[in-house]
Amino acid sequence: MESDIQYHVGLRKGDVGKYVLLPGDPGRVSKIAGYFDNAEEVANNREYCTYTGTVDGIKLSATSTGIGCPSAAICVEELVEVGAEVFIRVGTAGSLQKEVDLGDVVISTASVREDGTSRQYVPLSFPAVADIRVTNALIEAAEKLNVRAHPGIVHCKDAFYTEGNNDLPIAEYHRQRWEAWYRSHVLATSMESSAIFIVSHLKKTMAGEVLAIIGKTYEDKPIEKKVGIDEAIRVAIEAVKILDSRT
Repeated sequence: MESDIQYHVGLRKGDVGKYVLLPGDPGRVSKIAGYFDNAEEVANNREYCTYTGTVDGIKLSATSTGIGCPSAAICVEELVEVGAEVFIRVGTAGSLQKEVDLGDVVISTASVREDGTSRQYVPLSFPAVADIRVTNALIEAAEKLNVRAHPGIVHCKDAFYTEGNNDLPIAEYHRQRWEAWYRSHVLATSMESSAIFIVSHLKKTMAGEVLAIIGKTYEDKPIEKKVGIDEAIRVAIEAVKILDSRT
């Protein structure tokens, strides 16, 4: 592989814009690119698929991170190397609160760090916080588009099938932890935010997150219906326009 191409994402400088949207699912990249003008697939390697195009003349990319914090951290690390400066994760999540319904979006202000990856970057006492400029732009975008959005703290984990699994040796431990997050008003749970926020902060870039709610984790139903994804994409793209108008 050529030395100027990043090993995992398969990208080089010039392939991506300043702004990169980060879905987990590679299949969602082409969906996001459908909102771009002149969209083109520029790389596809492992779980990392990237399209680049423009929106209102702004160069914009979408790169899939795969599932979980390890691959998301690699993705952000390598995207920074090729010139990306602003990241917006466009993901899906399970709701942890009754007022956060299917099809709503959650705009993450910070993330509970129950992943392992971010602990290898900074101590656990260091918070995983979204960039306030990106967060504010996402909130403004949701209001402008009349999308029902809930700003607040989210939860990040490494294992998907531990939710409501009473057969696990540490099932009682998990039950107590989930109860703590419910009672702490944590809005939703997914699997990438901690790493994206921490790595982006350390690289002196900007990161935020908008999540489509597709399940009710508080009812042990982490996936019910894939709804709200188009709304999350539109909010992310509108936020890019807002951010670019302020630079």
